[in-house]
Amino acid sequence: MPELPEVETVRRGLDRHLVGRRIVEVEVGRERVVRRTSREALIAGLTNTVVLRAERRGKYLLLPLDSGDSVMIHLRMSGQVLLADGGAERPPHTHVVLYLDDGREAWFVDPRTFGEVVVFDPDHVGIELPGVAALGVDPVADDFPREELRTIVRSTSRALKPLLLDQRVIAGIGNIYADEVLHRARLRPDRAADTLDAAATWRLHDAITGVLTEAIAVGGSTLGDAQYVDLMGQVGSYQDDHRVYGRTGERCSTCGRGWIRRTVSGGRSTHFCPWCQR
Repeated sequence: MPELPEVETVRRGLDRHLVGRRIVEVEVGRERVVRRTSREALIAGLTNTVVLRAERRGKYLLLPLDSGDSVMIHLRMSGQVLLADGGAERPPHTHVVLYLDDGREAWFVDPRTFGEVVVFDPDHVGIELPGVAALGVDPVADDFPREELRTIVRSTSRALKPLLLDQRVIAGIGNIYADEVLHRARLRPDRAADTLDAAATWRLHDAITGVLTEAIAVGGSTLGDAQYVDLMGQVGSYQDDHRVYGRTGERCSTCGRGWIRRTVSGGRSTHFCPWCQR
């Protein structure tokens, strides 16, 4: 699933290419991607509107419109937002097409159809999109001081990995970046959060902001399935810098002494070095 760095990369592409453009026509194919409302609601809500901004909360893309409504796009497991010249050949599984006033097209492509596109009233986000309303702090989009993380970890005995994955606590971190963050912070994924002292908490904070910022700078991570690409169809390269994720059985490149181990934590596949993560 695309995580915060990948979704932020897409947001930046939308900010450059879609903001200020008028949507003159809308096509909807597979209705599953508009399952919260309907094909007709999406077409009516988008046609002849101008995209004012491109925003992001956690893994959600949010596009305020000049009509007063907003668009929510969630990529889920395999969703892509692509920009193309008008009339270009569309890839398989193109479910939503936005025809823009400059002749280009924006496509929502999703082979597995877990993703979605929704027009909603931002004044009623708690009712229409409760998952968005319940999101915790976004460590990139929001002010995220060290003391806020200190408050979070002191308030719970939950293991660190499931805590980082809880979108109601910290929004945007998924399985890849939770593993990479905990490795950089030298913390075991099953360690109880309330056992962290101030120094460990500061390491975790610096790892969260550092890993996410570095991943955004190189367009995020594109894994072997190549399902994540940016708005122009380009892959990210942060996967080349992964220290633990997907490296089961390899010698740890950080300490050079341990071997990357794969376990299950909080129901999720988890990668860590038992030597340098304590």
